[in-house]
Amino acid sequence: MTQDSDFRYQGGAHVLRTFHDSRAAFASGADTPSAYLERCLATIESREPTVRAWVTLNTDNALRAARESTERYKANRPLSPIDGMPIGIKDVIQTADMPTTLGSPIYEGRHTNMDSASVNALRLAGAVIVGKTVTTEFAFVTPGPTTNPFDPTRTPGGSSSGSAAAVGAGMVPAALGNQVVGSVIRPASYCANYAIKPTLGALHGGEGLSLSQLHLGVHAASFEDMWTVAYEIAQRAGADPGYPGLFGPAQCAAPTMPSRLILLETEGWDERTPGTQDAFDAAVASVKERGVTLLSRSDSPAIERLEQSIAQAVALSRVLCSYEMRWALRSYQATGLLSADLGGWLDLAEQLTLDDYREALQQREQMRTDLAAVAPLADAMLTLSASGPAPSMDAIATTSEPAVQFKTGSPSFTAMTSALGAPAITVPGLSVDGMPLGLQLIGHPHSDWQLLGFARWLRATLAPTTA
Repeated sequence: MTQDSDFRYQGGAHVLRTFHDSRAAFASGADTPSAYLERCLATIESREPTVRAWVTLNTDNALRAARESTERYKANRPLSPIDGMPIGIKDVIQTADMPTTLGSPIYEGRHTNMDSASVNALRLAGAVIVGKTVTTEFAFVTPGPTTNPFDPTRTPGGSSSGSAAAVGAGMVPAALGNQVVGSVIRPASYCANYAIKPTLGALHGGEGLSLSQLHLGVHAASFEDMWTVAYEIAQRAGADPGYPGLFGPAQCAAPTMPSRLILLETEGWDERTPGTQDAFDAAVASVKERGVTLLSRSDSPAIERLEQSIAQAVALSRVLCSYEMRWALRSYQATGLLSADLGGWLDLAEQLTLDDYREALQQREQMRTDLAAVAPLADAMLTLSASGPAPSMDAIATTSEPAVQFKTGSPSFTAMTSALGAPAITVPGLSVDGMPLGLQLIGHPHSDWQLLGFARWLRATLAPTTA
């Protein structure tokens, strides 16, 4: 059994616990979903005392679901390609057989006795729901106890901290997260996950958090597992109401070299650590050497307009989210159990007017218009998933708003894709200071499957890059 002190990031050679490549053994009888789950549980037992990725483990129900899956494979009747896959569920997503506490003592032990749409879809597909993963308070800024799986002194990111850490630690091959500002892509980058934040509304978020740019996303140990989980949810739960859903076939897209990519700076450009700059520059050089044309803001007025449009995406997202959640935050504050951090967000929200919110919505629409204007120029956009590797647990990321701070790393490379509603995939490909850091590919709305092909090419083509 791997001891926690032996768990180090191995750069481009690092391998997580995958699922798709076990299915042939399930079909032949050489392995079973029950045995696979037992291996996951052994890793959880070994690593959980340090990583602390889980709020609740649902071991008995998971073992029963794995036994049922094993019988289906014996009968050659699996329900889907994720039949038997152990999956973690972020603790803002409802589960009928476990509490949903939203990372807050206000809801400690709360049972809603229902599944969110995504969890319902996973169960229908035969997935094994292992437990609920740690999130920040109401999926905002106050961290839970989870540590980075490669260095317990560093943050795993937020708010999908437990989901990212559980996958990064090899506990499960996939986990659900969601993102409003940076809560899927950034923690996935810190924890060496493959992860997708799909086009806005592509996957049904269930009851959600009443936020207009909330995306349901998938953390995984491989592109294949990532896409298959997303696809199976889409087929059984559909999209958020009023959205057309996830486009693309069941099979994972083949690696596809893009012809042209836009090198997107975003508002995080000046935050990059020196090692991050070097690693990213080396990766960009490798992409260019393979014949991909890279465009930047100096090459096109349309790209420059987009860069300017997204330059304050973090502050814009804060205005939108705090205004949309202030009715709930008022109620939470009345309990006396709301953190001082979120109390500060409520104070800021109370200063906003309806006209302020309307202006923010107009700014977001302009961002999306500017994104559409660059669509003819390139296949996708390339940038970083974060400004550097995971910072220490006590680090504070400041923003352009002095009163707003982030305790799980800066969302400066991710807020714009949440506001844009564009699909984003993080590709674990960089190593900085012995820690993982992802490259982020951003597509145009509803190009999720095509973006996956570009991401697979990027991962397969680039030599491991370290700094």
